[in-house]
Amino acid sequence: MNLWKEFSKGFVKENPVFIMALGLCPTLAVTSSVTNAIGMGLAATFVLTCSNVIISLIKDLIPSKIRIPCFIVVIASFVTIVDLVMNAYTPEVHKSLGLFIPLIVVNCIILGRAEAFASKNKVLPSILDGLGMGLGFTLALVVIGSIREVLGAGQWLGMNVMPLAYIKSPMLVAILAPGAFIIMGLLMGLINIVNKGK
Repeated sequence: MNLWKEFSKGFVKENPVFIMALGLCPTLAVTSSVTNAIGMGLAATFVLTCSNVIISLIKDLIPSKIRIPCFIVVIASFVTIVDLVMNAYTPEVHKSLGLFIPLIVVNCIILGRAEAFASKNKVLPSILDGLGMGLGFTLALVVIGSIREVLGAGQWLGMNVMPLAYIKSPMLVAILAPGAFIIMGLLMGLINIVNKGK
């Protein structure tokens, strides 16, 4: 098994957002700023990696009829840890992400990787799969969040990057829900064109 391949597939070849179209609800909801995108991406990466490790370790102990509920209990445990830590150390990001932190429990990326990969593989490949998919998810969120924040507010991570005239009247649709759909759709289309060209 090629460990580099297991890690790197989440960035481009099997990117959860742009290629597999998974986790679109938090992608569309939290990417109005780069800070939110980074917070959600890192939280999901932590949960994905840790749950992959535990599920890989206990896969032979779980009866097949109750594997999904067991996976959800493991995932929910790590989501609770993330929720409490974010509330304690990054309260502004925690408040901004709101309900989307607890909803990581039902994020199809995390449960999908637990079922499709961690439950069938050893610990090291499961760690690399979780890290790669999580960081690929984070990359997608940051790209969408960057475009939305620059177009919608004229800023990036709170720094002005557009002329003052633009900042006074930015393209507000970019930070609203329709802007999220449009930007994500255009990026997915661009990636499909590039992939078909190969």
